[in-house]
Amino acid sequence: MPEITLKRRGELIRGVFKLLKEQSDGIQAKTVLKELESIVPPTPFENSSYPNNPTVRRYEKIVRFSTITSVKAGWLLKNKGTWSLTDEGAQAYSTFQYPEEFAKEANSLYRKWKKDQPTPDDSSTENGDDSVSTTLEEAEEAAWVEIEDYLTDINPYDFQDIVAGLLRGMGYHLSWISPPGPDKGIDIIGHIDPLGIKGPRIKVQVKRRGDKINVDGIRSFLALLSDGDVGLFISIGGFTRDSESEARGQEKRKIMLIDLKRFFDLWVEYYKNIPEAQRRLLPLKPVHYLDLPE
Repeated sequence: MPEITLKRRGELIRGVFKLLKEQSDGIQAKTVLKELESIVPPTPFENSSYPNNPTVRRYEKIVRFSTITSVKAGWLLKNKGTWSLTDEGAQAYSTFQYPEEFAKEANSLYRKWKKDQPTPDDSSTENGDDSVSTTLEEAEEAAWVEIEDYLTDINPYDFQDIVAGLLRGMGYHLSWISPPGPDKGIDIIGHIDPLGIKGPRIKVQVKRRGDKINVDGIRSFLALLSDGDVGLFISIGGFTRDSESEARGQEKRKIMLIDLKRFFDLWVEYYKNIPEAQRRLLPLKPVHYLDLPE
């Protein structure tokens, strides 16, 4: 089988970085892989399929495997199917302009990362074939797409109920949940104790819509908070950069913005504590895979 040279890995990785460097919010992996083909066309070998799986082309697997060292180097982030560059990655793209030099530096940083690990890592070798780790990566991406689609299409009041279940699972006590109809901007009110005597009052706004919340949406929510309240804004579509900056800049009123990925991470973390009725609205099942050391 032809060897994927260091230079070729560098060409593939730099092609990925070229696509990502202008997209600060990142790009879905499937889009990256599709668009990369026009920038770094596959070789005949990369365009071929696996003998034991003729429906799977090598190109996508090789690209995924080639990017592992960049992830460990701190240049590339992969989060629930979205790939994005770190500041260090963008700098590396500008500094190491020759593919072989670029790949060599990623390998060097990977070796340093691996040396610092307390246990062996099975995700990559510098010269190995595309690994089982890429299959796991694809499986995780597919699972996330299914979860994202499900939550995007769910009834808004069911999603509000899911949020309430998460807050209960985290140990908060809820004194009010908005019934169907106009809510005047507040969907849930919670406290850190059963009677609501201690600490701040928590006011929650839940948005199931797919577009990002802009700065006007944040300001409207802030207007509903007193200095003693903590605001929690949960949005499936996420938030614009201006709205995030507006939230960070608050000195008196405390507000936390939670997008879908952050919400789901919390759901997984507190899943066992969430009431059964809410867990049934977003049920999860862990999938186990073989994780042998090298």
